[in-house]
Amino acid sequence: MEPSTDALARLRAINAAAAFNRWCGIEVVAAEPGSATIAMPWRQDAGQYSGFLHAGLLGALVDTACGFAAATVLGRVLASHYSVSCLRPAVGERFVARAKVVKPGKNQVFTSCEVFAQAGDGEKLVATGETLLLVVGAGADG
Repeated sequence: MEPSTDALARLRAINAAAAFNRWCGIEVVAAEPGSATIAMPWRQDAGQYSGFLHAGLLGALVDTACGFAAATVLGRVLASHYSVSCLRPAVGERFVARAKVVKPGKNQVFTSCEVFAQAGDGEKLVATGETLLLVVGAGADG
């Protein structure tokens, strides 16, 4: 098996074990060393008062995609800090977060992410984000 196939299978297993990710309907779409793509379908109960995807869920997509991208390089990680910039209302049938490792380190890793709303044949960039993640030991929970 290729390393990317191993990474995809590993991230899908981690994703399936996370109750919040299951509730959101998050799926791992792609994984390569240093990058990960996840997707989530629109759900009315994930909307805010104007009917857009709630910004908290945009943050969750950024956090999850970045964590998965880092995990392809460094194994278990835990978010230390993340930021999200909402660029336009998140309206779509599906939301896709594409994350990549910007700079891996021995104890921490910097990542970035773009979140797109997909509708019909097109997609629009709705948010960007960055995370700083800490590498956790094999026995740590997080």
